[in-house]
Amino acid sequence: MNTEQQPTPASTRGAIDLSALAATAPGTGSAAQGASWARRVTQAEFQDAVEQSMTAPVVVSLGAAQAAPSVELDQLLARIVDSYNGKLALALVDAQQEAAIAQAFRIQQVPAVVAMLKGQPVPLFQGTATEEQIRSLLDELLQLAVQHGVTGVLPAAGGEAEQEPELPALHQQALEAINAGDYEAAAAAYRQALQEKPNDHEAEAGLANVELLGRVQDKDLASIRTAGAEHPDDLQAQLDVADVDVAGGHVDDAFNRLVAFIGRNGGDERETARARLVDLFTIVGAQDPRVVSARQKLARVLF
Repeated sequence: MNTEQQPTPASTRGAIDLSALAATAPGTGSAAQGASWARRVTQAEFQDAVEQSMTAPVVVSLGAAQAAPSVELDQLLARIVDSYNGKLALALVDAQQEAAIAQAFRIQQVPAVVAMLKGQPVPLFQGTATEEQIRSLLDELLQLAVQHGVTGVLPAAGGEAEQEPELPALHQQALEAINAGDYEAAAAAYRQALQEKPNDHEAEAGLANVELLGRVQDKDLASIRTAGAEHPDDLQAQLDVADVDVAGGHVDDAFNRLVAFIGRNGGDERETARARLVDLFTIVGAQDPRVVSARQKLARVLF
C-alpha cells in the first residue's frame, strides 16, 4: 500500500451522496433489508479492500477481537457504515492476528480507525468516538472522495445489493456516467428521462444532484467561504457557499443563508436565489424536516 501523498479529511467539511439517487441527505437512510457492507478481513483478503477503495472509501477498524472497546466500536461502525448504503465499506481487522496490516498503517495502539481512498491511507481516529463524531468524520471522508473522483457504490458483503430493483435504462446510464466522472453526460441522461416522464421524481433529484456536483467540482472551498463571509449581499458568493454547504452536509446552513439573502434582496436576484433554494430542496428531499422548516421560513420572507 502506497503511503505517499496521503489525502486527509481535515480539509473538507462533509459530503452528499451524488451517486446514489435517493432524495435524502447522506447517511440518514437505513440499509437495505439484510444488507451489510461490513466484513472481517485477513491479510490474504486485504488486497480486495484496497481494490474496493478505488470505487468508494473503505473504513478500516483495527482492534483486538476479544476486547470490549474494540467489539463495541466495531458494532457501532458497522451500523453507521451500513446506513450509507454502499458509498462506504467497512473492513474489520484483528490487529493482533493480522499484525502486518497494523504495521502497514503504522498503528501504535488499538482500537484505531483509518480509511483507504484510491489505495491511500486516510487517518481517522484512535480510541473510541461517539456516533456524531464518527458520522462527521465519514462525511468529511466522502467529500474528500468526491474531490478525488471516487463516487461509486459498492455491493453489500455477501451480494445482498444484487437484490436491489433494476434501475431504468436512462437512470443506469446516468449512474454509470457519474461513476466515470462525466457529470454532463449524467445530466443529459436525466434530462432525457424527464422528457420521457416529466413526473420522474428520482430523475429530477438526480439531475439536481449532478448539477450541484458540477458546480462544486474543483472549487477552492476556502476562497468560496471567504467570499461568502465578506460579501453577504453578493448573489453569486451566497449561491456558491450554499452549494458547498449542501455538498458538505451542512444543509441547515445553506438553507438559512439563502432564506436570509432572499429576505434582504428583491428583483431578479431574489428570484434566482429562490430558484436555487428550490433546487437544493429537491436534492435533500421534500419530506426531510430541514426542507419543511426552510419552506416555512421562505414563505415568511416571501409573503
